[in-house]
Amino acid sequence: MGYDITSPANDRIKWLVRLRERRHRDAEGVFVLEGERLYRRALGAGLDPTVVFTDGTVDVEGDAVTVAPPALDKASYRERSPGVIAVFPQFDTILEHVRPSSTALLLIAEDIEKPGNLGAMMRTAAAVGIDALIAVESTVDPFNPNTVQASMGALFSLPLAVSSWDETAPWLDREGIELVAASPDGDLSLWEADLTHTLAIVIGAEHAGLSERAASLAKRLVVIPQADGVVDSFNASVAAAIVLVEAVRQRTVG
Repeated sequence: MGYDITSPANDRIKWLVRLRERRHRDAEGVFVLEGERLYRRALGAGLDPTVVFTDGTVDVEGDAVTVAPPALDKASYRERSPGVIAVFPQFDTILEHVRPSSTALLLIAEDIEKPGNLGAMMRTAAAVGIDALIAVESTVDPFNPNTVQASMGALFSLPLAVSSWDETAPWLDREGIELVAASPDGDLSLWEADLTHTLAIVIGAEHAGLSERAASLAKRLVVIPQADGVVDSFNASVAAAIVLVEAVRQRTVG
């Protein structure tokens, strides 16, 4: 077939490569996703792409730029393209646009350092059906390609906010949402904690754990039981999954 772009040195391929860096994505207000599954899920969530690049192996909606496989591989952050790379406008992540329900269950991810962990937390949060995820004091870009990929489309449908404690703490008070923190220093076992009321669960950073600010704001510190002397703690995304599933279980069987 005849391709619109055949050379890896094409300016539009170079543009896609630049978009791997946050400063370029933010400057243009876009993010990039790869693969048919994520592309379909973004469309299903009502997102409209700015431009779509395909090697012809994936059926896309509307007009697309056709790219020879070697050139599309060059543009892929995975170094081998899955057949479609799409650029979408970034969307709002303002805390005030989150609308929690009267029996809200939210996840607060504090100072998460790894894009893949944040994406995995989004995926779990969407799977169990919580109201929203709030990334607090985090340096991770929610539109990082690894975050987008790890979220498996949850980024497109889960209400998401990026915030600070200075903004989030008074917002929780106004909304009547209790803050519960998961911590190895907690004095209440997760299995004994009542998680059936309106609350937000905060999970701390991978290495440092909860900040002093988070621990002081929390009404309760709960600990996930684990075997003695095996590991120091759970991975942040795993900890989030355990606590959220337990909270949903309590609300379901209660």
